[in-house]
Amino acid sequence: MQILRRCECNTSAISRVFRFSLYSTEALTSSPPEDSLQSRISSAIDSQVTLVPALEQWRKEGRSIKQHDLHRLIRKLRTFKRYHHALEIYEWMRDKLYFHVKAGDVALQLDLIAKVHGLEQAEKYFNGTPNSLRTFQVYGALLNCYSQHNSLEKAEAIMQKIRDMGCANTLSYNAMLGVYSRLGKHDKLDNLMQEMEENGIRLDGFTYCLRLNAYGDTSDIEGMEKFLMKLETDSSVNSDWNAYIASANSYMKAGLKEKAVEMLKKSEQFINGSSRRFGYEMLLTLYTALGNKAELYRIWNVYKTMGKFFNSGYVCMVSSLLKLDDMDGAEKTFEEWMSGYKLIDFRVPNMLIRAYCNKGLLEKAEQVVSRMIEKGEEPTFVTWNILAVGYYENNQMDKAVDRMKKALKAIQRGRKPNPVILRTCLEYLKDKGDVEEAEDLIRLLRELSLVSAYDYDRLMNYIRNEEPGSNSITQMLRDHEDLDADAIVNLKQESLS
Repeated sequence: MQILRRCECNTSAISRVFRFSLYSTEALTSSPPEDSLQSRISSAIDSQVTLVPALEQWRKEGRSIKQHDLHRLIRKLRTFKRYHHALEIYEWMRDKLYFHVKAGDVALQLDLIAKVHGLEQAEKYFNGTPNSLRTFQVYGALLNCYSQHNSLEKAEAIMQKIRDMGCANTLSYNAMLGVYSRLGKHDKLDNLMQEMEENGIRLDGFTYCLRLNAYGDTSDIEGMEKFLMKLETDSSVNSDWNAYIASANSYMKAGLKEKAVEMLKKSEQFINGSSRRFGYEMLLTLYTALGNKAELYRIWNVYKTMGKFFNSGYVCMVSSLLKLDDMDGAEKTFEEWMSGYKLIDFRVPNMLIRAYCNKGLLEKAEQVVSRMIEKGEEPTFVTWNILAVGYYENNQMDKAVDRMKKALKAIQRGRKPNPVILRTCLEYLKDKGDVEEAEDLIRLLRELSLVSAYDYDRLMNYIRNEEPGSNSITQMLRDHEDLDADAIVNLKQESLS
């Protein structure tokens, strides 16, 4: 059974057209002051590590912290999808600086709370907000929360509230168009857009892209083409590369590859300014989905002329090449990354390590790890876990156990190892008669709170021949399983996001 999740860029344009930045370990700015609060915050690349010590240390050193500087930092963190950190700074400001809360702060915190803690907590926060702060801006943020969580009835109720306030605008209508589109209620889209036009509310590029994607979802190519023509003749809307990306995705779904390429070529003409990085990464992803290696390399060469080094681009390119089974190209791109990266992003080497493991090239996988260690980089839980699974699948259990222990020692909060691999390691050690090694592994699980005290005793009893049964072992370990999106091993999937 192949349980090592393979690496590849997400090839669904719909899921990425409007999500311009994935969580990134890029620096928050290209050139922050050498020793600034921003530079210290930027170095905390693990989203699970608290920023409070950095903030407290800055104050302890007698340095000033201005509210507007923290607001700017929060916006940057949000742009890089470091929502937990952004919210943490807001909470620290509230507790330590006692800053004056404005409607804009409430709106932003609503968004962050919904992303970090869920919709229920966001509603609780909103309900505790004074009426004087419940402006259109705050209701708009709440509407966006409901939209993003596909809570249709509540979204419709808030939208009506915004209408009654006389404040409905393009953003609020787009939020409703988004939720209707995601829930497959495409019949609602045209009515809502007609309402926009009747009320003199401008359709923007985002509105058009939402509708174009909806046409693709229903395989209505004719409707999509007519709507695209309307966009191209609408002088109030600047042509945008996202619209052509959405159209290309629809053509791809319909199997019309030549037309998809035509749309991608058109989109490239409108990629400029601050959108270049994200636009080119999207093109890399879609040319990969089309299996068009020549265009993939062409866009990559254009991408590298931007003059900046982005880890996210190398993640996308290495992943794309591996998906196209171009191992030589992936290795060369990895070497480019090795010679140029400033801030470590283990997603790049991990993809190559995983690819080697999938092919049974474990020595090559280990060589990549060794090179990272030689550069002073500490392999992550994910790195060691990839190797543990690789050795497991190649029946080298001594090394699988060793790498699993290293994975556990490097584990970050929120990550969990796969129970099947752990069970196999324990069964292997038990059959081998290495009780001491097995007990060390179980103690490590307990120290990391990956098993309860009760299950810890049961596992120890199992190692000492008082067997609870193989299925019980898996269940004990699975009871504490809560794998996140970046976990390496998954019993049911073979793709890595």
